[in-house]
Order: sequence, then C-alpha cells, then structure tokens
Amino acid sequence: MAIKSYQDQAELLLKEYLLAGSSILYTSVIVGICACKMVYDLTQLSSLVYFKSYSNLTKMQRIEWNNRAISTFHAIFITVISLYLVFCSDLYSDYRPGLIIFRSSSLSAFALGVSVGYFIVDLGMIIWFYPFLGGMEYVIHHLISMIAVAYAMLIGEGQLYIYMVLISETTTPAINLRWYLDTAGMKRSRAYLINGVVIFLAWLVARILLFIYFFYHVYLHYDQIKQIHNFGKLLVLTVPVVLSVMNLMWFWKIIKGLKKTLTKRH
Repeated sequence: MAIKSYQDQAELLLKEYLLAGSSILYTSVIVGICACKMVYDLTQLSSLVYFKSYSNLTKMQRIEWNNRAISTFHAIFITVISLYLVFCSDLYSDYRPGLIIFRSSSLSAFALGVSVGYFIVDLGMIIWFYPFLGGMEYVIHHLISMIAVAYAMLIGEGQLYIYMVLISETTTPAINLRWYLDTAGMKRSRAYLINGVVIFLAWLVARILLFIYFFYHVYLHYDQIKQIHNFGKLLVLTVPVVLSVMNLMWFWKIIKGLKKTLTKRH
C-alpha cells in the first residue's frame, strides 16, 4: 500500500507540475539534457579531487571518463524505471482492460523523454569526437534507439517493448567500470576479473535471454501489434532484431575477452 501511495503521489506531481498539457514533449527531454550536463560537470570536479590518476589522463581520456559517467547515470535511472514498469507496476499487466500496445502513463512518457535527452547528448558527443568515443556501430545503435524511444514517447505506442529493450542498459555500468579499471592500470587486479564475469552474466541475461523473451512476447501479442501505425510496427519488428545482432556480436567479443583473461590467470 505504501508503494502504491508513493506511485500515486509521483504521478500526481508529474501531471500537475511537470507534465501539464503538451509540456511533456519538451520538459522531459530538457530534463534529460540538463541532467547529462550536470553529471558531466560534477564528474569532472569530483574526479579532480578524489582520483589522482584523472589529472594524468589526456584531454580525450578525460572527456571519455566524464562521458561514461553520463551513460552510467542514465543506465541506472532507466533500468530502475524499466524494471518497475515492466515487472512491478500493473501498467502493462495482461489483466488490465485495454490493449497493452497502447498503454502509457505520465511516468512512462516522462522517463522516455529523459532517455531521449540522454541519447541526444551522447550521440552528439560521439559524432563530435568521432571516432574516439565509439565507431559507426555506436552511432547506429544510438540513432535507432533514439528514434524508437522518441516515437514511443510522442505517439504512446509500444512503450512496453521499449522498456523491455531498455532493461538491457543494466549492463552499461559494468562495461564502464571495466574501462575505468583499465584506465587506472588495474587490468591485472581481482576486481577486473570479477568485473569480466559480471559483464558476461549480465549480458547473457539482459541482452540475450531477455531478448528471447521479448520476441516470444511479441509473438503472443502480434494481433495487437498489427493495430499500431506502420512506422511503429516497423520499429517494434526491426529495431530489436538489429540490436540483437549487435548484442550477439559484442557477446562473442566478451566471451573471447573473458576466456583470454582466465587463460592468463591460469
């Protein structure tokens, strides 16, 4: 009951103050962009104080250091929201009346807008510093993700499937931590080894098994998917396929990297 009460209060706050009228289309995206800027600046300031190795990094390494803090912040935020909406909330429950494919709420739309703001910032940084922050695969990943998330926020269709895919962001903090450990010269540490195992397990669950469940869910509810706009249907049926292929390619690299690390340890 207490959780339900907090949820109702959060929904009321969002509806009355942040998301009045059509401002949801702008407020949430602006919040996402401003949050990225704030995290970037705070990371830069705190790293100078608490991490001695930060001062020894090159300019581009500092930029990547701060950029990965942004992606970690977004990953934690959107993972918590996604897990709550998909598995804890009754918003997308089969027992509620109405089609799942058309369900949305002020909270779900607002969180998607924050995510759009993040993708705008991160994609902009990737393109501006290309290819230092990531190659073409990152540009493609962010571009199609931003389009799909923005569509779900603006039109209100297929938000459940967007959140199911966004749960895969749970792997991002571990990936970023691995880069931090490597940059700090801790590649031979026990923490680096544990991090590799965590990445393998998290990737297997969040980006392989979860996507299998995703496609199974789409199969069961395909009669609903046929009722959305053609562009929305295209996004639901193609974007996860593209991301799955990329996930499998990266997973193979993770397996080879973990195998290499364990072999050296042995």
